[in-house]
Amino acid sequence: MVLLLRSSSQLFTQVGRLRHLSVKVMETQSENKVYFHYNHNDSCNSARWTARESYRFMYDRPWHDVVNFYSNLVNGRFTLSTLFGTETFIEDDSKTEEVSDEKEERGGRWERVTFKIIVSYNGGTFDGWQKQPGLNTVQEMVERSLGRFVDEKKAQLLKEKSKPLEGCAVVAGRTDKGVSAIRQVCSFYTWRKDVKPCDIEDSVNSMAPGKLRVVSVSEVSRVFHPNFSAKWRRYLYIFPLNGQDFQKESCENEEEEHLSTDGNYNDPRSGSVKNNGRKNGENLIISNNDGLEAANKPTCFSICRVNQLLRQLEGKLLSYKMFARDTKASRNIGPPTECFMYHARAAEARIPCSDHKEGRKVMCVELVANRFLRKMVRVLVATSIREAAAGAEEDALLKLMEATCRRATAPPAPPDGLCLVDVGYTDFDPQNCLIL
Repeated sequence: MVLLLRSSSQLFTQVGRLRHLSVKVMETQSENKVYFHYNHNDSCNSARWTARESYRFMYDRPWHDVVNFYSNLVNGRFTLSTLFGTETFIEDDSKTEEVSDEKEERGGRWERVTFKIIVSYNGGTFDGWQKQPGLNTVQEMVERSLGRFVDEKKAQLLKEKSKPLEGCAVVAGRTDKGVSAIRQVCSFYTWRKDVKPCDIEDSVNSMAPGKLRVVSVSEVSRVFHPNFSAKWRRYLYIFPLNGQDFQKESCENEEEEHLSTDGNYNDPRSGSVKNNGRKNGENLIISNNDGLEAANKPTCFSICRVNQLLRQLEGKLLSYKMFARDTKASRNIGPPTECFMYHARAAEARIPCSDHKEGRKVMCVELVANRFLRKMVRVLVATSIREAAAGAEEDALLKLMEATCRRATAPPAPPDGLCLVDVGYTDFDPQNCLIL
């Protein structure tokens, strides 16, 4: 018995030593962790935030005010006019997809009835649009509500396969977790002739009151497709400003237009950074420091400079592969990475806030393009802020298009600030914009 106790005591001692050793190894690995940064080789390199610094700057701010604003927007308590102080006009192009007056006697898929459903939802309460096992998604909510409208043939087929009775909703564009939408477009078709738009609206609205709301339901042409028929998409990103941000935000004179330093940090363009002559494929530098690498890094940025950077993208067909995430940079199969940017602007605005009587100052970014890549808007916003803070030239975003590594762009901005405003099925009108 004594030998057994001694052996047990020795075993516990050895286990304790092993644990202590493993902790030391983990601490050593953490201290020696290697961080890769992109070497931009320009005059702003010393003032440009690293990925970690950019991430901290983007996330360390009152996002709850933006989330609350989007929630009120979805529920109809606020409108975009609340944000910009002027009457905001969002084109209703539903007439272009209405059912033709010609009653064609056709069979097969032409006998089905297609409905265009415009929904608004609060992204903070959903795990994105796309249906995923075990997650609360918008698509799952919508399709469950449409289950009562499927035809008998499909209902029987689903029953035989032991699948839930759900409809099939095709969407204009999938949104990520945390991303809201004001006028997301989806479609649903059925062979039943007794389904009315008001019935679909009531069914969807009953699924998640206060989180998911139907804007409109209309019967459309059977050739209508929410994604392939769309000619442009409009996104709005609201970036809340901290006190130290907007103290230097005014751009009333030319010096502030060009990011005067006001003594807060050294002007990155006044010094020179040597170009080490590396090739594009060797533009990665290695660092063991995960914190702030220089005391003279900028702590604020100019909204005017962000606007100037973004406007360089307008009217151009460019490859945004460096601004995408979770997609292959070079694609041999599937859709290309080129997008045509119709409109790209930034402006200061205010959103209602309980902590500020006059409202919280925010920067609004409006982007309209024929298509967007995965997380493209969020990377564009974060990179524009980073380049504006560093004092980069106006064509900085265009130059980043030619980069060879996605570390050249900033990490994606938080999803809380992003909202899909609307989807257009007619030619884009430059006068129909939120920020002119």
